[in-house]
Amino acid sequence: MKIILTQEVSGLGAPGDIVEVKDGYGRNYLLPQGLAIGWTKGAERQVAVIQRARAAREIRDLDHANEVKGQLEAVKVSLSVRAGDGGRLFGSVTPAEIVDAVKAAGGPLLDRRRLELPGTIKALGSYPVRVKLHPEVTAKFDLNVVKA
Repeated sequence: MKIILTQEVSGLGAPGDIVEVKDGYGRNYLLPQGLAIGWTKGAERQVAVIQRARAAREIRDLDHANEVKGQLEAVKVSLSVRAGDGGRLFGSVTPAEIVDAVKAAGGPLLDRRRLELPGTIKALGSYPVRVKLHPEVTAKFDLNVVKA
């Protein structure tokens, strides 16, 4: 089955890539999850639009990735959230909230899908967060979750 990826799928490809997958994987997982669209001649014309959007938010090269890594590791990121008396949060911290906190702290604009969290963040404290900026560059920073 030939499909066009609309989002990054690890081990398969990036948005805009045309890939060949097994029928069941495409029909039962990739298409229903919105990770891909079926390949047609009309859809193939949309690939250029998807790739242009991808290039706009993509890290340009290895030097740019290292520059962003330096900016990110120099920033102290703190996120204020509502929490109960025992330090447990009302809900959990999402990648979108972390990206907003990095931007508010003066850091670079990040793609929330590239964040690697240590798990679900449901309590106050300090958490290590990794960001995969480039296939060869991964930045690390500490996220301090504090009571609002």
